[in-house]
Amino acid sequence: MILYYSGCGNSQFVAEQLAEKTGEKLVKMHLKETASYTLRAGETVGIVCPIYSWAVPRVVEAYLRRMHVEGRPGYCYLACTYGDSLGKAPERFSKTLKQIGWTLDASYGFVMPETYVNLKAFKLDSAEGASRKIDAVRERLPKVAAQIARKEKVTDVVRGKVPWLNTYVTNALFYALLITDRKFKVGESCVGCGECADHCPMGNITMENGKPRWHGDCTNCMSCYHRCPQNAIQFGSATEGKGQYRFGKI
Repeated sequence: MILYYSGCGNSQFVAEQLAEKTGEKLVKMHLKETASYTLRAGETVGIVCPIYSWAVPRVVEAYLRRMHVEGRPGYCYLACTYGDSLGKAPERFSKTLKQIGWTLDASYGFVMPETYVNLKAFKLDSAEGASRKIDAVRERLPKVAAQIARKEKVTDVVRGKVPWLNTYVTNALFYALLITDRKFKVGESCVGCGECADHCPMGNITMENGKPRWHGDCTNCMSCYHRCPQNAIQFGSATEGKGQYRFGKI
């Protein structure tokens, strides 16, 4: 079984590819629900998700803690997507899994196109740069699927600079100071299509008088911003003029 969460499509692509190459069942995490699963004896379980500020998103960890599971994985791996590095995310995530009685056996990281543009200095990859990243992942995925099939215990990730500091200090500041939906605004070009509300993984957006309204339960996945067909949604002034990215829509 492969459990996946994806905001803008990068992690969904990796999850779908791994499911196709390993023959494992693909299951989308509905982050606000409490799911129940029954595992086969010795079943392989993969967790596929993006990295937020050098750690597995807190909403994913909360989902895993809430879920009801009969049985334990025979092999459990993390496959995550990120723009450049993931710090000590596997070690931190391993502690979360221990809380539910699971063991993290392997971690695979995939450098994918940037999606987080909520700060002035952050920007998207060029179309060429994004394509190069995706092509490199496509080429690597068969090897990773083979390692998973053999249940290899490996850690194949890009740590980046000061990995401990980023995962345990920068991440805490990121959640305390930057995770908010109060900065989202909607321009006059909004046509009220509802794409933002339909695809919000947190169910945090409703349409009121033909315009989106955010309700304070945001993980800053930026799906609403990147999916808007009119580019009518902005995050303060930080996203203005930066363009949009969604996997398959480069």
